[in-house]
Amino acid sequence: MRTLHDIALCALLDDDTPGGDLTTDSLDIGDQPARLEFRARQAMTVCASEEAQRLFELAGSEARRLMRSGTRAGAGEMILEAQGSAASLHQAWKTAQTLMEWASGIATATASIVAAAGGVTVACTRKNVPGTKALSIKAVRAGGGIMHRLGLSETLLVFAEHRLFLSDTPAQTIAQLRHAQPEKKIIVEVADLEEARRWADAGADVLQLEKFTPEAVAACRQALETMPAASRPLLAAAGGVRAGNAAAYVAAGAGLLVTSAPYTAPPQDVQVNFLLTA
Repeated sequence: MRTLHDIALCALLDDDTPGGDLTTDSLDIGDQPARLEFRARQAMTVCASEEAQRLFELAGSEARRLMRSGTRAGAGEMILEAQGSAASLHQAWKTAQTLMEWASGIATATASIVAAAGGVTVACTRKNVPGTKALSIKAVRAGGGIMHRLGLSETLLVFAEHRLFLSDTPAQTIAQLRHAQPEKKIIVEVADLEEARRWADAGADVLQLEKFTPEAVAACRQALETMPAASRPLLAAAGGVRAGNAAAYVAAGAGLLVTSAPYTAPPQDVQVNFLLTA
């Protein structure tokens, strides 16, 4: 998996030490040798161990990564170890820990939804915290999910907010999009069964069922079963999808689960142990 560029990682280190490490410098302990360990405090899906390793290296320590992003760590298992001067370890410690805890929280939450989905693809939206896109994408993929959209530039997703400006029929709108972007699938977000039928008949490739309950998804699936299988749109359940209801949406007939839930997952706790070395 891609690792954040050194420029971004150095910026994180600089942000935490704009005027140096006041405590370590004042105690005059910076030159003393030491090592530290990062361990999973509870079972988790690891993410950003590569970035953590590099942060220690950029601060002047030596680091060894035992688990790559996407690995399932058991409680107490060591993810990474580093050794160097007390100054270098303290410089990178909290930034590396926080980054890994946050990214692993997203990865672990994604993995939980993926497990509950039982083989149906889980796609995360672009509603990540602004400025965190690269690592959010990495965390979603580490958890076994895919990205629903990376941004506005690569997918066709027609919202009601787009349709507000249109006077064409649904069929005319679909035809326009196919002419303009013949290689792209056309996704249309719908709010109820009537809209789902209308846009399915118009030829949408995917219906994004916004905030449908599992029961509403099942009703939509049943209503569209009269269509030929080759022209029947994929049903993507979106809005409110989480680990606790993913299986219900799959059972109802959703062929794709679209979620933003992992982005608000709690961080996973990474235990840090400092050890003196001779």
